[in-house]
Order: sequence, then structure tokens, then C-alpha cells
Amino acid sequence: MSLNGMTGFGRADGVAGALVWRWEVRSVNGKGLDARLRLPGGHERLEPAAREMIRKTFARGSIQANLQLRQDASQAQPAVNEDALNALLDAAGPLIESGKVAKPRLDGLLGLPGMLLSAEESDDEEALKALDSTLLDGLKTALSELAEGRAGEGAALKTVLLDHLSSVETLAEKAARSAGAQPAAIRDRIKTALADLLEGDLPEERLATESAMLALKADVREELDRLTAHVEAARALIEKGSPCGRKLDFQIQELMREANTLCSKSADMELTRIGLDLKAVVDQMKEQTANVE
Repeated sequence: MSLNGMTGFGRADGVAGALVWRWEVRSVNGKGLDARLRLPGGHERLEPAAREMIRKTFARGSIQANLQLRQDASQAQPAVNEDALNALLDAAGPLIESGKVAKPRLDGLLGLPGMLLSAEESDDEEALKALDSTLLDGLKTALSELAEGRAGEGAALKTVLLDHLSSVETLAEKAARSAGAQPAAIRDRIKTALADLLEGDLPEERLATESAMLALKADVREELDRLTAHVEAARALIEKGSPCGRKLDFQIQELMREANTLCSKSADMELTRIGLDLKAVVDQMKEQTANVE
């Protein structure tokens, strides 16, 4: 599977009878999947199916889907809202008979709000089903375009992240070859520290504890081994593809932990500089990983 990003845009346009519609979908990064829909009044019935479609297409990201509708005046074939018209005539009947108001003209009545029904406002269930199917097909098209955009971003992220992992490997190898990480240098530091401890006339138990802590602090080889292991795990996740963003973020945190420990344990300027370079690379990876699905 490919690596996907979480940023993108998709759009689909179409016509259904006298109705012109447009879907616009946007996506930015997010910790989970957050879908927000903006639907015209009277079309809330589409929301469950639209949310399910988004859930099946994406695993992470903050997604905004917006449906716009307008009437195509050249194709419009409105129907008279007979119930509303009859109710109005019944209410106005006494006033007309008493002469208080003039008998209304048909064109004046039909110009009142709610007197004409558009196709999508009709009670024809088959027509509504056909309209809903068309609109949902349009959403599917827009989501496909969004998915393509996120895949393109993911391809770019994959290249960048793999380059960063290669840099981490190179720095880890450089750290392992540095003078401060060599066994002889480690032994010299331990000997010097032990000599200082012996001058303090410490009890044997305390001396043994302090000696073990000194040996642990002086040796950075364990951190370097873990760095290599985390690099391999991160590379495997990237090659496997999305959804892997959360797991990849965890591996980046572990890389940063080892880089911090390397810096804190280093007693050598060269090793410290390498540790700082490692932290810089891993920090860049953290920023990029925030966009991985």
C-alpha cells in the first residue's frame, strides 16, 4: 500500500433535472477521522450515507464536505403547492366576500413564498431517491479526487521521511565510530570516575552501586543499537503504507528519546554534536509525520 498524506481538495459538479449541484471536499491533518458536512436545508437525509462513505475512504484527517445546490431556471418545471394555495384562499375568503380586499390574481398568488415547489421539494419518493443517488455518486467522485491528492502528498512525504531515516542511520554509524563511544574511551572514563569514588572512602555496597551507574552512563552503545532498531521499524511502517501515521509517530518519539539520552550521556564534544544533529533530523521527521495518514 502507498503512503498517504492528509491534505487535499476534491470537487465534483453535475446537474439533476432542474438542479445544479456541486460537492467540495477539503482535508487537513488530524489525530483521528473528523468529518464535518454542510448540507442545504432539506437534504440532511444524505448525512448518514455521506459519513459512511467518508469513513470507508479515509482513516485519518479532518474532512470538510460542502454540498451546494441551485436551480437551473432554464430547466425548472415547478409544481403548484396546492395545499398551501387552498389554505390561503380559504383564509382570505371572508375578506374577499366582505369587499375588504380585492379578489387576488393567480400570478400574484403564485409569486408568494411557498406557492411553487421545485422538483426536489416534491413528494415523489422515486424522484427523491434518484436525486439522492446522483448526489452521493457526486460525493464519491469528489472523495476520489481528494484521495488522489492525499496520495500525491504521501508519495512526497515517503521520499522525505526515508531520506531522514537514512540520515539518522548515517549519524548513528558516525556516533558508533566516534572516539567517545569506543570501549577504550569508555573504560578510561569509568576508571577516572571510580578513582574519584575510591578517594571518598564509600561503603562497598554504595561503591558497587555507583560503579554500575557510572558504567551505564558512560556506555552509549545501547542507545545506538536502539536507534538502529527504531529506524528499521519506522522504515517498515513507511513501506507498508497508510494507515500508519500513529504508529510512525510513536517510532519518531522513540528516536527522539534515544537522541536525547545520547546527548545527556555524552562526555565527548564530537559525540554531543552528533547527538544534536540527530535531534534536529528527528524533529524534522516529527513535523512531517504529523501529515501522514
